[in-house]
Amino acid sequence: MPSRPRSSRHRYLAFVEDYRRRRLDDIVDADNGNRAAVATDSAPPGERRLKRRQYLREYLGWLRPHRKGVLWFVLLALAVAGLQMLEPLFMRFIVDRVLLKSGLAAADRVKRLNGAGMLFLVVIIATNLLNAYKDNRQRLLNTKVMLSLRRALFERLLHLPLPRLWDMKTGGILSRLTGDVDTTTGLLQMAIVSPAVSIIRLVIAIFILMALNWRLALTAMAIIPGIMVISFISARRIRPIYRSLRKDAELIDGRVGETFSGIRIVRAFRRELHELLDYMRGRHTVLRKELFAQRREMVIWTAWGLLLGAVNVVIVWYGGRLNLEGRASIGDIMAFQWYTFLLLNPVWNIVNSFSELQRSLAAMERVFEVLAMENDKPDLPDATDAPRVLEHLAFENVEFEYRAGRPVVRNLNVSVPSGHVVALVGRSGAGKTTVTDLVARFHDPTRGRILLNGTDIREFRLASYRDLLAIVQQEVFLFDGSVRDNIAYGRHDATDEQVEDAARRANAHEFIVRLPEGYDTFVGERGVKLSGGQCQRLAIARAVLARPQILILDEATSNLDTESEQLIQASMAELLAGRTTFVIAHRLSTVRRADMILLMEEGEVVERGTHEELMRARGSYYDMVMRQMEASRHDDEAVLR
Repeated sequence: MPSRPRSSRHRYLAFVEDYRRRRLDDIVDADNGNRAAVATDSAPPGERRLKRRQYLREYLGWLRPHRKGVLWFVLLALAVAGLQMLEPLFMRFIVDRVLLKSGLAAADRVKRLNGAGMLFLVVIIATNLLNAYKDNRQRLLNTKVMLSLRRALFERLLHLPLPRLWDMKTGGILSRLTGDVDTTTGLLQMAIVSPAVSIIRLVIAIFILMALNWRLALTAMAIIPGIMVISFISARRIRPIYRSLRKDAELIDGRVGETFSGIRIVRAFRRELHELLDYMRGRHTVLRKELFAQRREMVIWTAWGLLLGAVNVVIVWYGGRLNLEGRASIGDIMAFQWYTFLLLNPVWNIVNSFSELQRSLAAMERVFEVLAMENDKPDLPDATDAPRVLEHLAFENVEFEYRAGRPVVRNLNVSVPSGHVVALVGRSGAGKTTVTDLVARFHDPTRGRILLNGTDIREFRLASYRDLLAIVQQEVFLFDGSVRDNIAYGRHDATDEQVEDAARRANAHEFIVRLPEGYDTFVGERGVKLSGGQCQRLAIARAVLARPQILILDEATSNLDTESEQLIQASMAELLAGRTTFVIAHRLSTVRRADMILLMEEGEVVERGTHEELMRARGSYYDMVMRQMEASRHDDEAVLR
């Protein structure tokens, strides 16, 4: 019996237990029991701190091209803070030097009041205008940093090894490109500008308070250090919660993508309710964790509310006593209340910045962890461009293993002259697709070499080598664009005539012109608006238009009906002319014209030769062909009956 899915409550309770035992830096995936394999989470605490410092330095490096904008933004923030510090002094002047000033004529009071009020209004207007301009500059700067960071991340993801991309899944990739980059960009405000400006404002406020009345200033500031320490410790404990939240959101987004990519299977097996419940369990778990984090943040906010109220009470009470003793004026007390707010506000900003910084750091770790990964098969320092004309391709003692000690291709020695067609046949799992993946350099041999014109293909620049290739797979992938865009995907400079010619060669032109908008018809995501055979023919046309030196056909005609396959087979000789082609197919009609047929079993070539040679040898290939012919004869008889 399969285990029953854990409810959101059970997942939440497990999360709380991990949080209390400080195990969230090494999260266990509640669904599959596997460790969350991010480098920063699985590393020891000391190593994680070093990585964060390294990532912060890298982030500062991203800001270096925008240093003028950062400096201008900081200056604007300081100007706004300086103007705000003047505001309480106007109120103090109006109260003490105008309203409560004895022996001052009424006309002089009005004159002073009007002058101070007008200047006060100018300062307030200037403060708000400068603040609005500062916010606009901040958004512009954040956008520039965000775009450059997102571009670099997308470029790195495009070149990561396939196993790493498979581990991250679609949801993880999307969450890094969207939410994580957005949150990381907030580091500019949270880690640099806000703390720096707040510290300067704090120093100015303390200086002014001490100048106004040092006794009242010391009394008001006495309780601040303790509450700051408590707030910092509490805020630091929030970061693991947000890291866990992002991991959950990544898994949920990935599952949603899988659900709607396979919506036909979901509906065919009546799993709509199951997928809905699974989605809601995940979302309920995320909601519980968010509330858990908010409760801890609420403790900080409540403490600060109590602090602000307590300081106001102290100022009014103690300031009143000083006024009665003639040591403080009413204006001093009112200015003190305002300056105390201006004092606590930067302190609160520092604490709040630290709290928000935890979210940004959690996101930053995920972004820069990817940026720190090495590209898939980086070019050697002395790599050269691949030759434009292929003369010879050879496999020398090639072995490949996905897992150490378990080779899936072994002892592969094959020599393929230019323009020859090599057919790979055998049971599923024999290693046929892995061989073509090695040709395409999706993987490199664990041992041995693949030689192009006598040179190891690893000595060529990967991009130039891939320029020689075109692939048509059994599972065709079409982009959500027009028919024309999909055919010309490998050659954006192709003319309409060239696109149409490629479609004709792939026997696709006839059905394309019958579409509502012909070559401008949109095919939908993954080509959902076309049949499987139509998608396959567009993929073949795409490969033909690319004019490759090496063509890989992985069950390329598997989704075609008999008539379409016969039409394509009739023009196959023209399609393959001058191209070194590797064909994976089970249908006899696809492989019998090959110059060389390789029969593979458990990763090894057990028979090789032309169709006629292998049929005369009466080995495994002969048995396979006879079984296929017998099965085809039975199918034909069943249709006739």
